[in-house]
Amino acid sequence: MNTRTFKENLRKRLAITAAGLGLLAAGTLVHAHGDVTPQAVDTSSLKQLGDAWVTANPYRGNKDAIRIGDSAFNQNCARCHGLGAVSGGIAPDLRKLDVADDDTDEFFIGKVRNGVTRNGAVYMPPFEGTLTQEAMWAIRAWLETVHEN
Repeated sequence: MNTRTFKENLRKRLAITAAGLGLLAAGTLVHAHGDVTPQAVDTSSLKQLGDAWVTANPYRGNKDAIRIGDSAFNQNCARCHGLGAVSGGIAPDLRKLDVADDDTDEFFIGKVRNGVTRNGAVYMPPFEGTLTQEAMWAIRAWLETVHEN
């Protein structure tokens, strides 16, 4: 048996195996990101808002809502928007949203409720029916505490 042929075959097989493992790992990461179950948020300690959606943050400055919003953000939003809302480039940096602005509140709640789709591609899933409006507004209250210009 030719030693050179054996070494060349071994190198090729190792390269093919390494490439296959790389593709498998990448596929697993992509699937894991897209198959994330939203986490429930306990808002029982907050004033309940009822069925009608409000357009301005009712929890602005509420310490309990801010605490709940911090946890809810980390469980449901940080995988795309980054821990502490410091975006890693996947999604917008939410620290840049205006604060204490009813127009921005309405924009925020609309995006969270309905999600974001462009050209048929889902950039953010809708959270209405998954998170309560209390949870969404608690997240907004927390985001206001990490706001940066």
